[in-house]
Amino acid sequence: MKTTDTPPATTAEEPRDRPPVTKVNAPLEKESPGGGVLNVFSHGVLVIWALLVVLPLLWAVMSSFKDDNSIFSSPWSLPDKLHFENWSRAWTQAHMSDYFLNTILVVGGSLIGTLVLGSMAAYVLARFDFPGNRFIYFLFVGGMSFPIILALVPLFFVMNNMGLLNTTHGLILVYIAYSLPFTVFFLSSFFRTLPTSVAEAAIIDGASHTRTFFQIMLPMAKPGLISVGIFNFLGQWNQYMLPTVLNTDPEKKVLSQGLVQLAVSQGYKGDYSGLFAGLVMAMLPVLAAYIIFQRQVVAGLTAGALK
Repeated sequence: MKTTDTPPATTAEEPRDRPPVTKVNAPLEKESPGGGVLNVFSHGVLVIWALLVVLPLLWAVMSSFKDDNSIFSSPWSLPDKLHFENWSRAWTQAHMSDYFLNTILVVGGSLIGTLVLGSMAAYVLARFDFPGNRFIYFLFVGGMSFPIILALVPLFFVMNNMGLLNTTHGLILVYIAYSLPFTVFFLSSFFRTLPTSVAEAAIIDGASHTRTFFQIMLPMAKPGLISVGIFNFLGQWNQYMLPTVLNTDPEKKVLSQGLVQLAVSQGYKGDYSGLFAGLVMAMLPVLAAYIIFQRQVVAGLTAGALK
């Protein structure tokens, strides 16, 4: 009897290195109760803080378009009609136009001078090693902690001896000196984050240090310049103590002095609608500057914080 041998069943050879199997629909980790409570608390605090900041601003804008009777009789209601004569009265009769012009001249000149001098000093302190580098840097840092009120009396006599009292250029120089410590502190840390290879390549190609700074490094530091420029603009625009002591000429008063004078005069006259219009006028440039450059401010802060 002839038998046939059946071949053994062959099985496919399993691969030796099999990649790990990942679960597509893996269950998400549940958030801890403590983290959820903390998020709710932090968001609640932020909402309360936003209401505390935004509501007074909206109320001031709303009151600037009301008449005096509506401000006292129904302070929380919307105006029955828009009284634009409040703004024209504050602009012309209260001399807000003169205060605006003086402030733009002083703040514009001091802001340009602060950015130019501060960026040059910060670049040298951040990029070059020389004896006394850290000492000069900490002198600028120490200037941030020095109260300006302690320097008012000697500053007054120095400005008087130099013939700079009640002058626009004298106030510009004081604003520059007042803003330089923070500017140098901020930009020096920012310049350290910029790549050194670009500056070294420019030096090898024959560029001088001045050309390297103004044409290469300064454009790269644009986010930091915008950020520190916004902070200096806010501080110089709202500065009251320095111009009150060093600028007593009525024709050269800046906006902060004009607002105080407007509050006194309009308060006695009972023209509170014109007073609110003047307050909103002084507030609008600051809000506009921050709204326009808010992305650059955040980018400059984050870029200067990372190495």
